[in-house]
Amino acid sequence: MPTLEGITISDVASEGNAVARLDGDGGGFVVFVPYGAPGDIVDVRIVKKRKSYAEGRITRLITPGEVRIDPRCRHFGICGGCRWQHLPYNYQLECKQRQVVDALTRIAKVPLPPISPILGSNEIWEYRNKMEYTFSNRKWLTDEQLASGESFDDRDGAGFHIPGAFDKVLDIEQCHLQDDLSNRLRRFVKDYGREHGLSFYDLRAQQGLLRNMMVRIASTGEVMVVMMFGADDAAAIEALLDALRASFPQITSLLYVVNLKVNDTIGDLDIKLHSGREYIEEEMEGLRFRVGPKSFYQTNSRQAYELYKVARSFAGLNGNELVYDLYTGTGTIANFVSRSARRVIGIEYVPEAIADAKINSEVNGIDNTLFYAGDMKDVLTDDFIAEHGRPDVMIVDPPRAGMHGDVVEVILRAEPARIVYVSCNPATQARDLALLDAKYAVTAVQPVDMFPHTQHVENVVRLELK
Repeated sequence: MPTLEGITISDVASEGNAVARLDGDGGGFVVFVPYGAPGDIVDVRIVKKRKSYAEGRITRLITPGEVRIDPRCRHFGICGGCRWQHLPYNYQLECKQRQVVDALTRIAKVPLPPISPILGSNEIWEYRNKMEYTFSNRKWLTDEQLASGESFDDRDGAGFHIPGAFDKVLDIEQCHLQDDLSNRLRRFVKDYGREHGLSFYDLRAQQGLLRNMMVRIASTGEVMVVMMFGADDAAAIEALLDALRASFPQITSLLYVVNLKVNDTIGDLDIKLHSGREYIEEEMEGLRFRVGPKSFYQTNSRQAYELYKVARSFAGLNGNELVYDLYTGTGTIANFVSRSARRVIGIEYVPEAIADAKINSEVNGIDNTLFYAGDMKDVLTDDFIAEHGRPDVMIVDPPRAGMHGDVVEVILRAEPARIVYVSCNPATQARDLALLDAKYAVTAVQPVDMFPHTQHVENVVRLELK
């Protein structure tokens, strides 16, 4: 593939890549380049070419753009996460604001109110409450390591998958996305495994004892560690877990699972308790939310609180409303707004999540919630609404793919007075807003940044019946 020399990076795209326009700023042939910054003058090696665009990799940074800063992480550009570390945080927020504005204006094409300035995160480092690591007996060697001429006989590592390569794991020294306790836990298990001759997982042969590790650190300070093993060696497992607990008494929930499957998912596996409780707890406004090893909870606890406050404000509840919370997950939003509503009905596809939602209502003494498990398009029907009542307010927080067309049709027939649409993908949200435009007007828009140093952005939209 050819190399383009001395081209200028002009912008940042919504997918996280930088953009160079070869025929001027107004259009023409576009090259998408990861880890570039506007104003950079670079040499780019083309790795994929299509009719109207290409994808490339920076091979030489000739002149850095004025906006570029030094990334904090030593693994920047290799591990694939935190793709915007080289951009100042205020500039990241500007890019995310533009991403929301562009999606709603270009895709939705509906009348819009002024879009509020994005709510940035007070913590831009160590903000994640959950991290997952992979152990490998064939850690990824960087270009610098290969060029050094050194011999790397010890290939055991613990870290993150290289993007697009299931069998390649980058050994991580330090990640800045979670409290440093997470780094210490990962390094301890790695060092213990090497010292005691434990086998690290072979991602190609699908064998080895040390496979994965999940660390959850709640805003309450409670800590959960889940070790995933690729072999059923009871003695080795027990010894490692005993050592882990002895070295880190701050762990409040230590669990493990033996996973002999080809994939890493543990949702269908039996997770066993070694010590502590089977869950940790998050807290919001005095409400306690139990989080188990399989539970979904927003990954940025503090910013999730800001997001939920926006959703509650947009809902405009006075205590008399029947609220439907679609895609309720573990019922966090449903329970959060329940004090301000007459009744809240939550629907979610995952049965385990609904079980958590019910528990969270119970432990908080909330008795005005109902939860149902099932595919949204199958549960939310005209008959369901006839049985449970027409909602005054609907809160919807669908996955990245947005809402199924059948769900949108049921919502339009139900005609709630207000809809609060929480989205992690402004593009599919905009598509759904266009469908809802038949009966609803957008009256408020509030972007929220949940994930600093990434291209991802949450957006909350209020719609009102015309």
